Amino acid sequence: MSAPETVLSTTGVSIRFGGVQALSEVDLRADRWEIVGIIGPNGAGKTTLFNCITGFYAATSGRVRFKGEDVTDLPVHQRAARGMGRTFQNVGLVKGSTVGENLKSAQHLQTRYGALGALFGSTRASEVEREATERARAILDLVHLGHLWDTRIAGLPYGIQKRLEIAAVLATDPELLLLDEPGSGLGPEEADELGDFLLDIRERFQLTIVLIDHHVPLVTRISDYMYCLNLGQVLCEGQPEDVRNHPDVVRAYLGIDPDAEVA
Repeated sequence: MSAPETVLSTTGVSIRFGGVQALSEVDLRADRWEIVGIIGPNGAGKTTLFNCITGFYAATSGRVRFKGEDVTDLPVHQRAARGMGRTFQNVGLVKGSTVGENLKSAQHLQTRYGALGALFGSTRASEVEREATERARAILDLVHLGHLWDTRIAGLPYGIQKRLEIAAVLATDPELLLLDEPGSGLGPEEADELGDFLLDIRERFQLTIVLIDHHVPLVTRISDYMYCLNLGQVLCEGQPEDVRNHPDVVRAYLGIDPDAEVA
């Protein structure tokens, strides 16, 4: 059997902000069509790692590879154009615009006409606009949210907004989906629905997904492999249940020694 194809890897990624070592020698790997979960307490460096992977931060040392290419020195937009899609902790949608407008706007990296063409309504501009509309509608239908096309984002429940943000990233045609706290603010039932949604889009869009989340049951349920970060370092990695129950992970989250005797 051939070895799995690695879509994303970080090797020795470290970053320092002044006197603070935010990440130290972080190695991470996500193979094609895997869901890789990252957990860890507040301040562990999870979002900082995403920022280094996507180019928002320049790592002090270490390398980032995407689909076999070293992208460490590429800017954010070039990484996105190569197939990296990312969401953020706060919903990154234009709240005053409709669902359809947001999904069309998300496709700007694929736009192939100039400003003058858009201004004067060239044939190519009209064609690209039509293609963007068709793709946006198709994605919404695939994720069962097509009925919300004309609905303004601001009036929708938070859980639906989170799913729509993911749909907007899907409109950019990514191969790798990086999700920063997709379960934030969701109750247990909504988190279960989100988990089913992520498993579904992984299959439908043939995606590799890396997600950060504090909702440990969600990450454990849907991940193929899991990492725990603490104080900027990989505390442990492995199969989800093994990581979740690892004594060092329990200590990091709860501040207690799981082997200690109870008085």
